[in-house]
Amino acid sequence: MSNQQIGSRLCLAAIPARNEQDTVGEVVRGVVAALGCSVIVINDASTDDTAAVAAAAGATVITLSFQLGAWGAIQAGMRYALRNGYERVITLDADGQHHPDQLPLLLRAHLDSAADVTIGTCPQRLSAAKRLAWAYFRLITGLQVTDFTSGLRIYGRRAIRSLASREASLIDYQDIGVLMLLRHKALRIAEAPTVMSARRSGGSRIFSSWFTVARYMIATTVLSIARVGAHRRRGRAEVAAP
Repeated sequence: MSNQQIGSRLCLAAIPARNEQDTVGEVVRGVVAALGCSVIVINDASTDDTAAVAAAAGATVITLSFQLGAWGAIQAGMRYALRNGYERVITLDADGQHHPDQLPLLLRAHLDSAADVTIGTCPQRLSAAKRLAWAYFRLITGLQVTDFTSGLRIYGRRAIRSLASREASLIDYQDIGVLMLLRHKALRIAEAPTVMSARRSGGSRIFSSWFTVARYMIATTVLSIARVGAHRRRGRAEVAAP
């Protein structure tokens, strides 16, 4: 089966974008060339020409009236996919970090694994700070994930349905919050190696300053503890039930 046949079968590429006019067009064209699937760009209240560039490259564009952030934009894409009957959603960044030519390999890995979610990971890109942070989060969450913040993911139908829900709207960060919610729903999470590049412009949303790093670590720690605690209480209640 060709890449085009695999990619076009009810598959949607959802690309959140805010002020990415310099790169979003190339990303959209690359996805279409690699998979031949539908592409939607969720324009997160950009102040530049992101929407126009994405549309000119062949994407359907949804423009949010105010900035929701990466997760809010992706959830808008999930709801679009659910409403329009897509079986899979591929998420990738608009900044050029993710290589569209890697998508067929990632999609094949996803189909072969029969997972509900497959994360494209590139351990070589992780700094020492990220490696330390991810080891910490693996310890407190129990999630055996190499790269928590990789935005390159493939979601199956069950995952799409879960992430389009009102419950998922409460998630602040798309990475650990999403993965813990999916695990709570007993969905299977897999990883596949891929190639990534450094950002062409801008900086990391999480690691942009010590303040944002601290805020992320605290918020995610609280979320992880709350989720793990709720899971354990629920397990005890099920054991105690007659």
